[in-house]
Amino acid sequence: MAVTRSLRSTRRSRAAAAEAEAEPEPGEAAEATTEAAEATTEAAEEATEGTGEGTAEGTGEGTAEGTAAGTEERAPSSASASASVSASAAPAPLLQQSRDFLDLFWGIAKPAQDERLAATAALVERLRERPQEAELQYALKRLIEGLGATREAARPGFSLALSQVLQALEDVPLLGVLEQIREKHDLQRKKFLRNAAFGNFFGVLALFQSGRLVKDHKALVEAVRLLQSLAQHRNHLQDLPHRTLVDILSEVPEPVFEEALFSILQADFTSAFSSPEQLQLLLVGLQRFPGVLQPRKLKKLLGSASVVTKETVPRLVEVLSTAAKSVKKEKVLPPVGLDLIRVALQEGAFDLFWKDVVEAGLLEEPSGPSSYAAFRLLGSALPLLSLEQLHMVLHGEVMRRYGNHVLSAQLPSRFKFAPEMEKYVSTFMEGCEDPEKQLAVLVAFSSLTNQGYPVVPSLWPVVKHLQPEVLNRYSSWLQDMFLRPDLSSCLEFSTSRQKKHAAEDESRRVETTEKFVFRLRKWLIQRLTSIVENPHVTKDEAFVLGIARFCFFHSFFETKKPSKDIPESQQQVSVPLDSKSRDASGNAFFSLLQTLNSLPLLRDAPKTPPSLPRGKASHGVMADGQLWTQHLVQYADFLLSHSKNVRPVKPFSTEEKAAWDRMLQSADRLRQRVKDSRGAEITAFLQLLLLVGIHLFKAPGECVDLLSDLQNCIEKALDKKAAAGAQDPQWVEVMVEILLSLLSQPSRLMRQVSRSVFAHVCPHLNRRALQLILDVLDPEQEEDGAVVVTEEPGQRKRPAAAGEDESEEDSASDEDSSDNSEGSEDRDSDEASDGEVDSGFRQRLMTVLQAGKALEADGESSEEELDDDAMMALDARLASLFAEQKLRTQAKKQEKDKMQKEKNLRCDFKIKVLDLVEGFLIKQPENPLVLELVEPLLAVIERSMSRNSAKQEQDFLRKTADIFTNQLCRAKQYCHSVAGQAEDFHAMLERLVQRASHQADSTIALYHFSASLYLLRVLKGNAAEVPAALSPKKQRKISAPPQVEGSSCLDLARVTRLYTEALTSFLSKRNSPLTAAMFVDLFSRHPMICRQLLPVILPFITTGARPYHQAQACLMLLKALQMRELRQALEGPAWQELIGDSIRQTTESLRMVGMAVTKRTRLKMFKALELLIFLVKTVKEEKLPTSLEAPLAVLQTLRQSKHLGTTGRLSDLTWQALKLLGVQRPKEDKVRVSQNTAEAPEDLGRRKRKKGFLPETKKRKRRQEGSEETPATTAAATEGTGKRKRKRRRKSKQHQTLPGLNGTVEGPQSPSKTPAPDPSQTEVPRPQALVNGASRSAAAGSEGPRKKLRASKRKTGLDATSPATPMVKKARLPPTGENSSPKARLRKKVQPLGPEGSPK
Repeated sequence: MAVTRSLRSTRRSRAAAAEAEAEPEPGEAAEATTEAAEATTEAAEEATEGTGEGTAEGTGEGTAEGTAAGTEERAPSSASASASVSASAAPAPLLQQSRDFLDLFWGIAKPAQDERLAATAALVERLRERPQEAELQYALKRLIEGLGATREAARPGFSLALSQVLQALEDVPLLGVLEQIREKHDLQRKKFLRNAAFGNFFGVLALFQSGRLVKDHKALVEAVRLLQSLAQHRNHLQDLPHRTLVDILSEVPEPVFEEALFSILQADFTSAFSSPEQLQLLLVGLQRFPGVLQPRKLKKLLGSASVVTKETVPRLVEVLSTAAKSVKKEKVLPPVGLDLIRVALQEGAFDLFWKDVVEAGLLEEPSGPSSYAAFRLLGSALPLLSLEQLHMVLHGEVMRRYGNHVLSAQLPSRFKFAPEMEKYVSTFMEGCEDPEKQLAVLVAFSSLTNQGYPVVPSLWPVVKHLQPEVLNRYSSWLQDMFLRPDLSSCLEFSTSRQKKHAAEDESRRVETTEKFVFRLRKWLIQRLTSIVENPHVTKDEAFVLGIARFCFFHSFFETKKPSKDIPESQQQVSVPLDSKSRDASGNAFFSLLQTLNSLPLLRDAPKTPPSLPRGKASHGVMADGQLWTQHLVQYADFLLSHSKNVRPVKPFSTEEKAAWDRMLQSADRLRQRVKDSRGAEITAFLQLLLLVGIHLFKAPGECVDLLSDLQNCIEKALDKKAAAGAQDPQWVEVMVEILLSLLSQPSRLMRQVSRSVFAHVCPHLNRRALQLILDVLDPEQEEDGAVVVTEEPGQRKRPAAAGEDESEEDSASDEDSSDNSEGSEDRDSDEASDGEVDSGFRQRLMTVLQAGKALEADGESSEEELDDDAMMALDARLASLFAEQKLRTQAKKQEKDKMQKEKNLRCDFKIKVLDLVEGFLIKQPENPLVLELVEPLLAVIERSMSRNSAKQEQDFLRKTADIFTNQLCRAKQYCHSVAGQAEDFHAMLERLVQRASHQADSTIALYHFSASLYLLRVLKGNAAEVPAALSPKKQRKISAPPQVEGSSCLDLARVTRLYTEALTSFLSKRNSPLTAAMFVDLFSRHPMICRQLLPVILPFITTGARPYHQAQACLMLLKALQMRELRQALEGPAWQELIGDSIRQTTESLRMVGMAVTKRTRLKMFKALELLIFLVKTVKEEKLPTSLEAPLAVLQTLRQSKHLGTTGRLSDLTWQALKLLGVQRPKEDKVRVSQNTAEAPEDLGRRKRKKGFLPETKKRKRRQEGSEETPATTAAATEGTGKRKRKRRRKSKQHQTLPGLNGTVEGPQSPSKTPAPDPSQTEVPRPQALVNGASRSAAAGSEGPRKKLRASKRKTGLDATSPATPMVKKARLPPTGENSSPKARLRKKVQPLGPEGSPK
């Protein structure tokens, strides 16, 4: 990606300089180009690792600190030191200046781009405003040194800064700066070759970016020569020098090129065909300086007067192939490719280049990059070609190979070039102003077919850039190809497998042609509708209406005699439309109708149609306010009235024609009433009526009765005087049945319109209509089959990449289907044989064997031998029996699959019906019928959760639970008119709470309990007798808590008794589905119930069934006491009494804690302590006359027990409560172990051993004979082997027991050889290893302040020895090559100070 970014940045900077499209800031432009070059060099460094340049890289990187990167990589604190190092080059006064100037060079190398730019700008401003020769020379030196740094962002930073300094200070000679660069970064020093190459390159880049290089001819010549020499170091720099040369040529004027550069670049021009970089250099020169590189000179250089000739074709193919492989990872077009196209067009040899170089050269290469390079050449050449050249390119072998790639790249692991080609075409369409070229490219890609089906998707987004004229012409071409398919005009291609099958089967040529025509028509009609569905395409009403009429006419009508009044009848059909093509067209039409139903107003239309009320949404209507569906119905009636010219494919019967006429009459009456107050409702009814009416052409048998019922329902709904009889169903019930039947259809448009109509029907819904919806969701009525769910295969629209779905294996699918079916049958028979054998089949088998005398009557084998005829007859009967059994097994499997399919369809239908339930809850939350949904939805949830369900049923359960929880139980609005049914809802509330208490799953119990809270809210919010004149604010005041008992229809005593029983059951039973969260939710929603239930909770703090229940009682009491509403309701003695009782119960609960503290007991103590802390705080803050002596005594006892431990949450809570009672937590002092007292053996064993250390009993007894060690010495020696020592032992394997340098074994040393202890230290100093009576040097193992600090941290846990008795410790010989270690060098540089302040 770094190389890709650099290529793009380089091209962008060159294009910006050549075309002058934008003028960025000088600093930012230079920064972008420099960073791009840096990214490419970093990629080159990674690519060349391990390729033989390890020595150069290692030396370059290893010496970065002391060479090129040394100055800029130091921190600001060491800037003055770096300045002193450079004192020889700068005068002495420079070092005495402020640090700000020196810190600028540190900021130039920082990783953040903003900081680098700021530092660069500050440096340039300082050098411009206060010009001093010393500062300028120092700055140039620092910047030149930083060009070869290896630190990230250092090279581009210093290169940018140098270019800006040279641009600002024109007095600085470029040639002198270039000489300093070459001298500082000498390419002859092989040890630093890599850094030197980078330094020279970034130096030339800085000179070029300064803008002065083109003006200074001598510096320009030297810079070009330096770049030529840098091109030899391709392992480090890749093709960066050649790219920079190309950029320089793009900026140099023609006279300067002829005078200064032509002679220098002549050798590169002569070897142009040797590499892509040199060829690109020549191509850029030909485009920039045609007056210099004339054919006469070009013939001297190349041997031919032009670049693209028949003689140079093989060399051009080789160069392009090499360039394509070099950018394989970047997936871009090589820069030389586009330049070669331009030069070929300039020389008039594009046809030769495309046919011989691209088609006969690159496409014949076996490698993939060459083919992708040909595709990229095709996409990049589109804006440069003429119309004739476009026809030649788009109907050639490259397009066929691209189509083959699109089919073969459908697997997920394959590289897909189609998105990149789409970008090329989209860029061409957006920038092309010639309509002929736009149409030619679009038609060419639409004609690239495989077996008649185009490879580009039907929803190709490039059409959004078409001009209106081109869009109309393209639509006409699609319609003409649909009516008169011309397969010869298409660019047809076949895969190798398809060619193989076509050669094997020559007899099916006619069937193949018909198949190709059908596939082409199927794509064309989908492409037509996709243009309308694309919201980014600019279109008008005439265009959309023309496509809709075309699809409708050719789906359901055919021409008898052309007529001028019917433009569609004048279009001739060369190949008759078969039933499959008409079905595809019909499906596309209804998909288009769905889009038109939600289509906003098109251009040149008023925002609000005349027939719609102001401010209403104008979706699905035309500019005159007429529905799109209505206009299409009128068009269909117009076609039916012209029976002499056109006729329906399926003519209407008398009954169907009568239903159509009645539908039109009803639609006219509804249209006249659209402007009434019920305009939205009438519009929804009209849309539904028209939609069902137009479906008469698709399914006339189903829509006749549906239309009749729908018309009756609409008339009754709009007629206020109409009243149904007692036995007759209401119109809303019939309407709900119709909507349910429409929901069962596979049409998405039907479902959408059904939901829209139901939203208007909701206010008129009654109990019987709602029951029809609930019967669908009722789990008990699943087997009744009241609603038939249909599924029409092939009705779903193809995805956007429809062309890609037609894979190359289509031709072999028919041949493979028989094998697959046979294999599946074998697997089915095997599966059936693995299962239990049918008893009937066993009996029939025994009957056949007995008839053939193979078995006796008792089931034993017969001893008689059968002759051949009897054996053959027996085999035939057995074969017939097994074939019959196989058919039975297959029939059972098919029946099982059918039942599973019906089950899935039924579940899918239920999910659709849930949309109606959700719409009803959203539209009518205050309807009393909402309460009728509570128990049925709970039954659905309970039934679905009690069985193992598939994913589809899980989705149904999830959606049901979401609707029940969010739209019902948590609804902001609820019914306020249930006072007359208060008794029924109280009974329902009791059922819900009781069922919640008896559930086996707490999740189901939670849904029941939530429903009870919703009912409680409804009962509390409904007044027994609410005056009609009260305002909504006053009605809300009626349901306030202080007035609930007197004004609401809630029976508080009955409800309190109900929840008291549930709460008692929860706290007294060992297993209960109820949880404390349910009652906390009850308390927070209904504080009046909370006040009544507090006396129930208090006893269970001490008498709960288990400690868990006691903890939950503490939790519920704490949540209740923290409620503001409860505090406001309880005032004076009542609140004081409640707090006192709570303190007594909590104290008693803590006193009951026994010795065996379990996890549940700790939970109980945790909750009890939290409650006690709140109670004590309340007593203290409100100054209640409540005694706190009992809690204090219990807490003191609890603190002294072993239940809490020394640390932990329980201990912290206990001390928090004691602090409130006036007892402060004492500070714990660290206890030191006596130095002269050794631990007992049992204490040593009991103490936890450190990880990684052996106990004393497991250690080897490698002690010197005669040496006596005290226990304290042993303990100290054991402690001396810590983690720090283990790390040393891994590095060094020379472990000896007190060795001396002369091979002697040393014993305990005398006190005279031990360093004197520091009087300021209270602990015993850590003993040092003794070598020949002297302590080891700091280089081998320093004993600095860090070790003394570690020793002071461990002093409290060890038995230290007295200062007079030195400890014996194993000494370690210094490892070989000691000074080679970085840590050793660091220790050698920095000598730690000893206790006395002197170096050790």
